[in-house]
Amino acid sequence: MSLKAREILGEDPEVFFAESRYEFISRILPKVLKGEKPLTLSDLLDRVFLNKYVGIPIFLAFWWALFRFTFDVSAPLSDLIDILFSWLGEVSSSVIADEQLASFVADGIFGGLGGVLVFLPPIFFLFFGLSLLEDSGYLARAAFVVDRLMYKLGLHGKSFIPMLIGFGCNIPGVMATRTIDREEDRILTILINPLMSCSARLPVYLLIGGAVLGPYAAAGTYTMYILGIVLAVLMALLFRRTIPYFKGKPSPFILELPMYSRPVFKSTLIHMWERGSLFLRKAGTIILAGIIVVWFLSSYPWGAPLEETYLAILGHSLEPIFRPLGFDWRGAVGLFFGFIAKEIVVGSFAVIFGLGEESEMGEIQETIRSQGVFTPLTGLAFMAFTLIYIPCVATLGIIYRETNSWKWTLFSVIYGLILAYITSLAIIWIGQGLGYK
Repeated sequence: MSLKAREILGEDPEVFFAESRYEFISRILPKVLKGEKPLTLSDLLDRVFLNKYVGIPIFLAFWWALFRFTFDVSAPLSDLIDILFSWLGEVSSSVIADEQLASFVADGIFGGLGGVLVFLPPIFFLFFGLSLLEDSGYLARAAFVVDRLMYKLGLHGKSFIPMLIGFGCNIPGVMATRTIDREEDRILTILINPLMSCSARLPVYLLIGGAVLGPYAAAGTYTMYILGIVLAVLMALLFRRTIPYFKGKPSPFILELPMYSRPVFKSTLIHMWERGSLFLRKAGTIILAGIIVVWFLSSYPWGAPLEETYLAILGHSLEPIFRPLGFDWRGAVGLFFGFIAKEIVVGSFAVIFGLGEESEMGEIQETIRSQGVFTPLTGLAFMAFTLIYIPCVATLGIIYRETNSWKWTLFSVIYGLILAYITSLAIIWIGQGLGYK
C-alpha cells in the first residue's frame, strides 16, 4: 500500500501529508486572523536561507568564510605557540647534561607536542565559528535546506546534525545518531560519520597544505571538508543500494526551526571551550604517548642514522604499499601512527626530522618542501588519505559501543582503507593526466 501511495504521490506519503497540512494551515490562517501579519526580519531571512535554489550555495559560502576566519585570525597565536615551544626546546637542551634525556625532552616532548599544540588556535576558532552559527539559529536551517537532497540520496534528515557535529569530533558525532529512530538509518549514519573531517585532521591539512600548496593552502583544506561530505553522501547511496540491510527509503525528517537570536558572547565561549578542551585532553594523554613512542623508535639504536632506526625499518616495510600514491617511508609512518590519533601525524614529522629542538612550524614545512617528501599533488593525496582512512582508536571504540557489533566496526575499518587508497590514487592519476606532479 505504501509503495503504491509513493508511486501516486511522487514522494513519501508521510512527507506529502505533512507538507499538505502546513499548506492547508497557511491558507486558513489569513482567513481567521484579523489584520495582515507584518513581514518580520525572521521571515525575510528564512525566505533567503531556506530557498531551495540559493540555500545550499549560501551554506557553502558560510562554510568557506568560517575557514578563512579560522586561518587568518589564528595565525598570530599559532606563531606565538611555535616560538614558545622552540624556546623551551632550546632551554631544555642547554641545561640537561644527559644527551639522551635532552633529546627526549627537547625533540620528543617539546618538539613533537609543540608541533601539535601549534594548531590549538585554529581548532578553537573553528569551534567558535560553529558556535556562532549554532547559537544564531542558522545551523538548524542548514539542516532543513539539505534535507530534501539528503533524502533523495538515501540519508535521513537527522543525519545532518551528527555529520555537522562530526566536523568537531567524530566521537560525539557518532553518539548523536541516537536521535535517529530507525536502526538502519542510524547505523548508516554511524558508518559515514568518520568521513566528516574532524578537528584532529585539521593540523595535518594545515601542515601539509602550508608546506606544498602555498597560497592555495586554505583552498586545499576547504576541499578536504567538501570531499568528506561528497564521499559520505556517495557511500550512503552505495550502501543503501547494495547492502540488503539498508534497502529502502529513510524515514521522513520533521524539524522545528528555532527562533533567530543574537549569540551571547559568554555562551559562545563556553561552547568553544567545551569542544576544544577535548583536543587539549587528547594532547596531554594519548597524543603525547604516541609521540613518545615515535621519538623512541626514531632515536634507537642510539646514535644510528635515521635511516637505520627502528622507525625507518617500520617505514620501509610499509613503503611499498604507499609508493603508488607517492608517499615515502616517512609518510607511511605518519599514517601508521595516525591510527592512534590523527594529530600524531604532525608530531611524527616533527620528531622524524629532528626539528623539535630549535624549530618553528615553518621550518618543518620548509623541510618537507626541501627534502621532497611531498609535491603539491602527492601532498593533496596525503591529505585525502588522512581524511578517509581508519578512524582513531577512540572513534572505533564508540562505533562498537553504539552498534554493539564487531561486524559493523570492522566494516568501517575495511571500507575506509579501501576508499582512502582508491581516492588518493585517483587524485594522483587525474593530477598526472592534467600535467601536475
